[in-house]
Amino acid sequence: TCDTGEQQTTAAVHVKEPAATIVEMLKDVTSHEGEDAVFECRLSRETTQDTQWFLGDVPLQSNEMNEIRVQGTRHSLILRKVTLEDCGSISFKVGQHTSAA
Repeated sequence: TCDTGEQQTTAAVHVKEPAATIVEMLKDVTSHEGEDAVFECRLSRETTQDTQWFLGDVPLQSNEMNEIRVQGTRHSLILRKVTLEDCGSISFKVGQHTSAA
């Protein structure tokens, strides 16, 4: 705000977070049935942007079978005790960027 006593004007500043990109892509994983499968990728920066893991087209959430971790710029997915039904594409999405394995 600028106030001269007779006149006043006000403006606002808005700061947007730069978009994060995927700098370390997912890698294919081979596990035996009953073992855990771990997928990791790294972003260009820590972010508050929405991120999402998918098995095929199904969005995943942390639960007793899937553990999703974020440690700084590293995002990881642990599929617990995989079965043959878990075979398929795993993907990670942040903003407009996607990595798959």
